[in-house]
Amino acid sequence: MARQLRPVGIEFVETAPVRLVFAREISASPGAVFHALAEDVPGWADWFGAVRRARPLDEGARREIRLKGGTRFLETVLVAEKAEVYTYRVDETNAPGPRALVEEWRLTPAGTGTRVRWTFAADGSALFRQALTLGRAGLGRAFRDAVTSLDRRLASA
Repeated sequence: MARQLRPVGIEFVETAPVRLVFAREISASPGAVFHALAEDVPGWADWFGAVRRARPLDEGARREIRLKGGTRFLETVLVAEKAEVYTYRVDETNAPGPRALVEEWRLTPAGTGTRVRWTFAADGSALFRQALTLGRAGLGRAFRDAVTSLDRRLASA
């Protein structure tokens, strides 16, 4: 059953009760990484292992994400600053427990490549918050694997 989440703003990235932050340097340029994140939304299924299907809605202002295992998200893009930051809020999901979710991808030039920083900002039931905290290592591994796969994909393009 789909549930509506609280419509938080960009400030939630800094104020959320649970903030998980991961970073990694890759060889792809910030522009190429931004394009993969914000402009090639269907491509997420090719490099982010948990994503089964991704599609832009409303000319890129919203997204629909389906994960392997059946979890679904309807999202609103909050910030899309070319080659710098891509931030979206989850508006609706069938996942149990969350009350508010925002994800931010911040891109910083690093030599000839990019430092990619992903912030997963969340609020929800006590059980949900605890599960996120305990699942930090798994989310970190998913991020590292996804960004490594994205870097390989961009290098072969």
